[in-house]
Amino acid sequence: MSLPHSFTSTELSHLRLTYLNSQNLLLSVASFVLITVAYFVISDLISPIRNYGGPTLAKYTNLWRLYHVTRGSFHKVLEDVHRKYGPVVRVGPNILDVDLPEMHKTVFRTKGDWRKTELYLASSSLVNGKIMYNVFSQLDPDIHAKWKKPIAKYYSMPGVAPMESHMDRTISLLCDQLESRFMGKEAAAGQQIDLGEWILFSMDYFAWVGTIPWLDRVLDKNPLVHIGPPSYGPITARAIKFVMDRVQGLDKEFHDSASPDYLDHFLEAKENYPETVDDVMVISYLMINMIAGADTTASHIRAALYYSLKTPRVWKRLRQELDKAGLTDKGRERPLSFKEVRGIAYLEAIVRESIRFFPALALSLERYVPPGGCQLPTGEFVAGGTKMGFNPYVICRNKDAYGEDSDVFRPERWLRDTEGGETEEGFKERLRAMNDADLTFGAGSRRCLGQHMALMQVYKVVATLAARYEIELVDKEGEWKAANSWFVRFEGFIVRMRKRE
Repeated sequence: MSLPHSFTSTELSHLRLTYLNSQNLLLSVASFVLITVAYFVISDLISPIRNYGGPTLAKYTNLWRLYHVTRGSFHKVLEDVHRKYGPVVRVGPNILDVDLPEMHKTVFRTKGDWRKTELYLASSSLVNGKIMYNVFSQLDPDIHAKWKKPIAKYYSMPGVAPMESHMDRTISLLCDQLESRFMGKEAAAGQQIDLGEWILFSMDYFAWVGTIPWLDRVLDKNPLVHIGPPSYGPITARAIKFVMDRVQGLDKEFHDSASPDYLDHFLEAKENYPETVDDVMVISYLMINMIAGADTTASHIRAALYYSLKTPRVWKRLRQELDKAGLTDKGRERPLSFKEVRGIAYLEAIVRESIRFFPALALSLERYVPPGGCQLPTGEFVAGGTKMGFNPYVICRNKDAYGEDSDVFRPERWLRDTEGGETEEGFKERLRAMNDADLTFGAGSRRCLGQHMALMQVYKVVATLAARYEIELVDKEGEWKAANSWFVRFEGFIVRMRKRE
């Protein structure tokens, strides 16, 4: 029989120390948990927006928003939250999401006292250790106005019109590629085409860090080591090369000085506004066109085509309207001009409805409530410094503005209902309410610079493809998948195409 082990004084001291360390660790963990819980509880109790309803977790942390944004479904989650809690909901410790279209004129007015939040900073880039802001990410309204002034005229409708020849070349290239790859003699009969893949490219990073903006400083704007997202380096380098080649006359193979493009305009702005526009600003302007313009316009085109095809009567009527206008034969030969298609009321209705039904931007547009606070139309007061978000997807389905069937794709809502006895005055009033609620391109001084250019491309592409091709969805019953990552990315737009006879 073995005798119990006798511990030496050294061993006993070691055991005692180990025990005390474990106790201290448990006490530290418990203290941290208690302090953290107390911090969140007290923060909620003293919060000026504590009385607003919303998901429980959202009261205490932005991780609730981050989770749903990373899943690409935040627009749908937000729609459900509004259904449950009403037009004003708390979606973060210091942020309300608001579905009150009547507030838009106040919040997005040109005065600029409702300032952008840090959400937008992630769209800046880091160049040589220095953050390079752009007209989208610049938060200061005075600096934004200063940067916007040199180029604003190039994005007006008269400024965009000369760009149509460039659009025509791109549309012709798209059609040539589709025909040679999928409709040529060697193409298999009934070959399926992922039409969406020919139109759209997007990224997730901006949506994720927008929920917790300081993460962008750590991940992307960190001067010591770049952790994420995928670097803008290649795009920046390409933009720099475009500028250098243009200045040195090395791009004459595809650049016609008689038909100026936006790079020509930006260089002209540099000459006209040397105190504001330098080489870095030219590159900044160029990158906005290359990144933001491509994503949103492609999303609008896809939505217009998909939902029209998904609703056969809509696609049929569009084709009939093109035939009536004598544009079908013209569309077979060349891209249809904006002047030709702009006058087709039903095409305009399709474009307006598709952009409303699924805006290209489906995360909330955030602003800080001015220092004096604001009174909501509901009668409630919101303290200054509170973040307030306005989600285009949610607001574009507001039943007060768009009708009880706002969750249905129906282009006719943008036309006067003569059969139903709607008067011209009644239609104008209804149209005004819909326009006032529309945030698909933003509003006020921060309205999207490229709105006219985007709409011109949507009109031209949709009309040209409808005039030139027979298009049918492969899966007529299913629904495509939408991933909301700042810009909406769609999957599952599979079609069969052939030339119209």
